[in-house]
Amino acid sequence: MFRGVELILNGRDPRDAGMLTQRICGVCTGVHYQASIRAVENAFGVTVPKNARLVRNLLQGSILLRDHVVHFYQLHALDWVDLLSALQADPKKAADVAREYSNDPWNSGESLYRAVQAKLANFAKAGSLGIFGNAYWGNPAYLLSPEENLVAVSHYLDALTVQRNTGKMAAIFGAKDPHSQSTVVGGVTCVQDIENPERLGLFGSLLAETSRFVETAYLPDVLMVGKAYSQEALAGVGAGLRSYLAYGGYELDDTPLYGAKTLFPKGLVLGGDLSTVHPFDQAKVAEDVTHSWYQGNATLHPYKGVTEPHYTGLNRNNGVAYLKTDEKYSWLKSPVYDDNRVEVGPLARMIVGYASGDTNIRSNVDAVLAAAGFPINVLFSTVGRTAARMIETRIVAEAMKGWLAELQENVAGGDVATWTPFDFRQVSADAQGYGLWEANRGSLGHWVRIKDGKIVNYQAVVPTTWNASPRDGKGRVGAYESALKGVRLDKPDQPLEILRTVHSFDPCLACAVHVVDARGREIGTYQVQPSGGGR
Repeated sequence: MFRGVELILNGRDPRDAGMLTQRICGVCTGVHYQASIRAVENAFGVTVPKNARLVRNLLQGSILLRDHVVHFYQLHALDWVDLLSALQADPKKAADVAREYSNDPWNSGESLYRAVQAKLANFAKAGSLGIFGNAYWGNPAYLLSPEENLVAVSHYLDALTVQRNTGKMAAIFGAKDPHSQSTVVGGVTCVQDIENPERLGLFGSLLAETSRFVETAYLPDVLMVGKAYSQEALAGVGAGLRSYLAYGGYELDDTPLYGAKTLFPKGLVLGGDLSTVHPFDQAKVAEDVTHSWYQGNATLHPYKGVTEPHYTGLNRNNGVAYLKTDEKYSWLKSPVYDDNRVEVGPLARMIVGYASGDTNIRSNVDAVLAAAGFPINVLFSTVGRTAARMIETRIVAEAMKGWLAELQENVAGGDVATWTPFDFRQVSADAQGYGLWEANRGSLGHWVRIKDGKIVNYQAVVPTTWNASPRDGKGRVGAYESALKGVRLDKPDQPLEILRTVHSFDPCLACAVHVVDARGREIGTYQVQPSGGGR
């Protein structure tokens, strides 16, 4: 995960950091932009106007809607859905299945499912499944019926349109997508867009269409998957650490930074204990590099963090690389919070929110659990992690309707303020700040130290670093490794269950991933494609 961006920023104007940190990841761009800008605003003591808060919430919400839909359908659904099984489905029964889960199924009807099935058949007859070619079709770990598989594959194709529409939404306020340009230290620059009723109206119509897909396709499909894989869910397969961290995100009022009520509450839940939420303090975040390819073995807070690469390579046995976990073996650092290993992401946000007694989160979680007939402890599983992502998608989509209406009301009343002035020379002499955000993949933090108007140290602690990190100096595993303990494989040479569990975190690893046995022999080679929301 070493990109070197933290080092590139040294000596630069802190107001430019947002544009550069977007390049930490080629996909998770906007969330780094947001966290970076907030870090500098925190250092300068700047509070943005109401309209800027609303625009930022809408922009980040658009990114979340896109990424969560894309993650479930394009990146994770085929861990649950046997595409070739859909060729044996009865299209009429598939339409009945769709109606069973939704009174208004997205693009339902026997003729639709027959057409989707014919399209798949043409791929198969041609001997080329294209993007569906490298998979484990027929693996006994697939549990959906042929008809359920056909419904899910149909929605997989529909989700491509949703991806395009949510990209348009982000571009309305961000100037373009990815790598938006409208967020600046002190506010936003898209004044002409918020003053244009047609632009706001277009955003609203795209939001409504996306919300309909979430309610009539995404929600039903997750319920369908949950019921099919209920034994795994009830057994807690993929539960992992059961300790969760959330920074809090999406401010609901204009209190100065980090003092406002947020859509997602902040806090820490340890050991699956929903009776206690520990308060969050950014001073308790640190990164351990004992087993990471960086100089030293220190555990440091990001303000004092050092990113000095020291690549020692993997161990080799007869020319085959293998991991030796008592040495350095990863580019990821190992973040800890108050000396606890924790999971971040949608499940963490739902767990912390539920334990905090947030009525909005509780009602949404309870409604989905009731529809599936599951107890609350099902959340502690791979199925629960996947469901949590869908639940928060619903929550954000609904909140965005209110934010858009508030923005439209402000503009109609003549309030078009989008920026808070500040004197850069006075606030940038000697300062430090942190930018916290609940990115799509989880808690994202940027820390900056400034002297004489220039950056002297910059550190980003990102969601996949939290979840995919190696063992720390005390030998404790990270969230991925913990979640894989106890996962059984129907066919060891087809590790579908491993991919299913790791994918449930939405990993940002846009490079080759290899599965090897204990002797270093490669089982297979896979491509884990990123969606977005924090590296």
